[in-house]
Amino acid sequence: MAHTDQTDHTMRRVLRREIAGTIGLLTDEHDFRAMRRYRSFTFHDHTAYLHQVEALLRARAAQGTHTTVALFDPEEYADFCTLAGLDADAPASRARFTAELATHGPTVPYEGQSLADLLPALIDEAVRQATWEYTSALLARLGDCATCGEDLGRAAFTRATRLLRRVLETAPPGNRHLVCSVSGHPEETLVSALLVDTETDGTPHLDEAEAEALEFTSVLALGLATHSPGGLVMRISAPGGPDRIHGWRLRGYALEPLTAAEVFDAYCTDIESGDLISPESNVDYCAPPDLGDDRLPPGHHH
Repeated sequence: MAHTDQTDHTMRRVLRREIAGTIGLLTDEHDFRAMRRYRSFTFHDHTAYLHQVEALLRARAAQGTHTTVALFDPEEYADFCTLAGLDADAPASRARFTAELATHGPTVPYEGQSLADLLPALIDEAVRQATWEYTSALLARLGDCATCGEDLGRAAFTRATRLLRRVLETAPPGNRHLVCSVSGHPEETLVSALLVDTETDGTPHLDEAEAEALEFTSVLALGLATHSPGGLVMRISAPGGPDRIHGWRLRGYALEPLTAAEVFDAYCTDIESGDLISPESNVDYCAPPDLGDDRLPPGHHH
């Protein structure tokens, strides 16, 4: 019997390593204070709470257990409990909400990094997902073209995908860091960044289904579809030479290249004050490569 009990215990320990887990993390003091209204939430100090979370993550990693960290939002949690008819002041309810986050919410995998590195990555993922959901909703609201009946949002996303491909394909070799900004309503500017590494053969590595690429393409698509002011900037870093910076402005349903002088002015002018900023060393401000066959043919365009 003792041998059987020991065997069962060993097997359960092995099985625990096969179970992936998710931890809902309260990243800032404000959200932490909001959760303290629940008696079953027994933490009193946010710093101590973060230390305990980090210790738990390290312990699970040492046991060979995979853990995903999710952004826990107290307001979303309260709404979730109301809709599901759950008692919000119960650990089981928090566990159910965290399980939902693992499927639909912003998450990052724990890979041994410190919380100082993990927290910004988690917040960036939350912003990325929110931007993607917001732009997708705006694109969906555009409806169909009155002239040809095509879905305007889907057409703009297809167009943005092609433009992004052409920008990457025509760029000089190197790792590419792209930023797209689109101005909408007063004081509202959407900004998305995308880092594209280079394969060993020099071609850009881009998975268009990844969250970063989807968010970036949706922001570009929204600018194209709504003819909003905006631009795209690409910084190329290659070993043994200066970084190269190229830029385009959104114009109609296309990207219009900036001259080298315009790229320089854009990078060396303070957005808030309009004052000049010293240019970076070892950086070339350049006109972008010709996008070639991506020019639109004559006729109807959205």
